[in-house]
Amino acid sequence: EILGARGCRRQPPHDIFFSLSARAPMLLRLAASLAMSLPVAAPIAGYLTWKLSSKRPGRPASKRGVPASPGASRLRSRGSQAGAPVATIATTGTDALSPTTASRGSQVKATAVDAGVAARRVVASATGSQTARVVEASSARGPIVGHVPGFAARVAECNEITEADLVEYVPLIVAGKSVGLMQPSFADELVRHGDGVFARVGTREDNAELDWKDGEEKDGDGRASPSSSSSWPSSSPSSSAVVMDPDASMTTEQRSEAAANVTAALRDAGVITGWRDELFPVNESYGDPPVMLVERAAASLLGIRAYGVHVNGFVTAPDGTLRLWVARRSMSKPTWPGKLDHLVAGGLPAGVEPKECVVKECGEEASIPPELAGTAKPVGVVTYNANYQGCCKRDVLFCYDLELPGDFEPVAADGEVESFELFDIPRLMETISRTDEFKTNCAVVIIDFLVRHGYLSPEEPGYAALVKSLRQ
Repeated sequence: EILGARGCRRQPPHDIFFSLSARAPMLLRLAASLAMSLPVAAPIAGYLTWKLSSKRPGRPASKRGVPASPGASRLRSRGSQAGAPVATIATTGTDALSPTTASRGSQVKATAVDAGVAARRVVASATGSQTARVVEASSARGPIVGHVPGFAARVAECNEITEADLVEYVPLIVAGKSVGLMQPSFADELVRHGDGVFARVGTREDNAELDWKDGEEKDGDGRASPSSSSSWPSSSPSSSAVVMDPDASMTTEQRSEAAANVTAALRDAGVITGWRDELFPVNESYGDPPVMLVERAAASLLGIRAYGVHVNGFVTAPDGTLRLWVARRSMSKPTWPGKLDHLVAGGLPAGVEPKECVVKECGEEASIPPELAGTAKPVGVVTYNANYQGCCKRDVLFCYDLELPGDFEPVAADGEVESFELFDIPRLMETISRTDEFKTNCAVVIIDFLVRHGYLSPEEPGYAALVKSLRQ
């Protein structure tokens, strides 16, 4: 209609302008709709909105002195009513001017919208007020700078044991597979209470009788040649080792039963504490058949790879930002009492799949129904070599993201959690980077969450090293 009116040579100019002014409300709605649906049309829509909304009483509608039309007067009166929406403008990916008008008597202002930020501005005016309330939803994925050094410090706390430190630990070799790294003092206790189940052997050079992995080349004396790989950790070329069933003549069940007797004796002697009556698999990597099963309380002492699941339970706020549910651990917990924790986390016992463990832990720790817990999405793994009371704690954590409804509130069900609280992203980042309130491995998993959701910028110094450090 606009193009038709402007292109009609027979229609007098003042009639053309009258037609435009009479349709002003319709054009305002059209301009706003274009701006919301087509980002490239925002500048055009803004210009039309400004031209049609800036007609003031007493101002002629055209340079030729034609009085303002009744339609234009109606537009002004509607715009000055209390609570009347004035304009809604959205821009995406480009700089633009976003015209907004407030209540009666206020000036028309052009507000610059930053490039790359999708923001919706709704201006609601109040009767007789010279100010306007602006509700603005900023980008939910914009990087927040300044936290990389603090995050790197948290990750380092979970990776205290370096490759150079591994030479101080005694390898545990079961059925020819290197599955653990132990403190020398615990290795001695294991052998002393082992009753022949576990045996201490000397250095690689002094123990030709030690069985190496199948398929290795051996020299004339039956030793593994220097060029061949072996089950002995390459980082520990001269340390002794503790072996069990070196010729792999026992079944997994037999080795598990023999190990259970030894660990029970160590529990009775006070060497192993915090007994859980939960079995962990012992293998070289996840998915490999276990060489045996051991009590969970012995896992860190044996230095085996332990597996667990951690769930980032988050909600999307009405403004599009994310918020993360955070648990406060019970003061009665034997480990990390009172620390901040994930919504849901737990060790992965033998014979239980990660997703099955997620659903189970969600119900036990936060009263999340199975149908909701089942929507958790696997997003990767975090690994580290932690120094836990002198032990080499080598964990592999399967990470999940679980989006929860905005009105859902977790409820502690098993007594392991004191309370839950919803953290916004700025508070979450500040708490992790500036304090030690979080359990260390939970902080590492949340850092991974922040990286994946775009809250850290690759342009920030230390970003690449931080991301690399999340997986050892």
